[in-house]
Amino acid sequence: MTDSYLMTHYAHGGGCACKIPPGELESAVAGLVGFTDPNVIVGLDDGDDASAVRIDNDRAVISTADFFTPVVNDAYTWGKIAAVNAMSDVYAMGGVPLTALNLLGWPRDVLPGELMREVLHGGLDAATEAGITVTGGHSIDSPEPIYGMAVTGLAATNSLMRNDAAEAGLPLTLTKPIGVGILNNRHKATGDNFPEAVELMTTLNREASAAAVERGIRAATDVTGFGLLGHLHKMARASGVSARIDAAAVPTLEAAVESLKAGFVSGGSRRNLDWVRPHLRAEGIDEETLLLLADAQTSGGLLVVGEIPGYPVIGETTAGDAGVITIS
Repeated sequence: MTDSYLMTHYAHGGGCACKIPPGELESAVAGLVGFTDPNVIVGLDDGDDASAVRIDNDRAVISTADFFTPVVNDAYTWGKIAAVNAMSDVYAMGGVPLTALNLLGWPRDVLPGELMREVLHGGLDAATEAGITVTGGHSIDSPEPIYGMAVTGLAATNSLMRNDAAEAGLPLTLTKPIGVGILNNRHKATGDNFPEAVELMTTLNREASAAAVERGIRAATDVTGFGLLGHLHKMARASGVSARIDAAAVPTLEAAVESLKAGFVSGGSRRNLDWVRPHLRAEGIDEETLLLLADAQTSGGLLVVGEIPGYPVIGETTAGDAGVITIS
């Protein structure tokens, strides 16, 4: 019976919380500059969600890859979450996914092939929901189970949403509640299930992206492994602006608040806060609130510089020191 295997027990981390910390990653890629193609509109410079390469005057190809270790115990659900998360990078750029390739690492001597098939089935169903075809992929025998996708999309060059295009004086909109990282950490430790977290992680950012593009929004990112604070800091720094967040306005899963008080915080979330703390102005804000705002999300929502009807405004961009975030 494949349901007897608890997927999160076969990996040291889980979901986007297992990402290399942002500070370490930036140090590793600093100065690594190769051939510069004049058609590259968005590349490595500002840590955008995906690359954008011009193919004609009106269109750009969006390319991204994303994968991680199990975030939930159910193999099918993990596959679906990983695929939705990978496609989110295209939506965050204002693009539409066209096709995807599977990226799979599997401990063949530990986990059965039937379980691998369930993971791939989950990814396939997510791609089908997005209206795209999985056209192939690559797999290796690995010590831990790893799954994700390389996704190719298309965007209008005049509708790209990017990290360095935020302007001061605009509202900040968040399209999904935060807290799934905390609940995933509790799920891994206790086996407790949180359907509300799974629903968020398996929901495509398609509608939110389309609404942002329709309103002419030019700056956005998706909130994943670096947490709300980390991704906002990167976007504000790249754009030369600062930001203000109203902590009480940030939509949060109620169970995450309770689980945080019980101590279920991933190492990734703590590293996120350590990295961004020097750029925070958070007088009077307690540590639990900061950890929640830094929580490493998996398949989180879009953080949009602009207002989208139906989604909560959580703050605004401001003029000031680039990358500084004031929390009230």
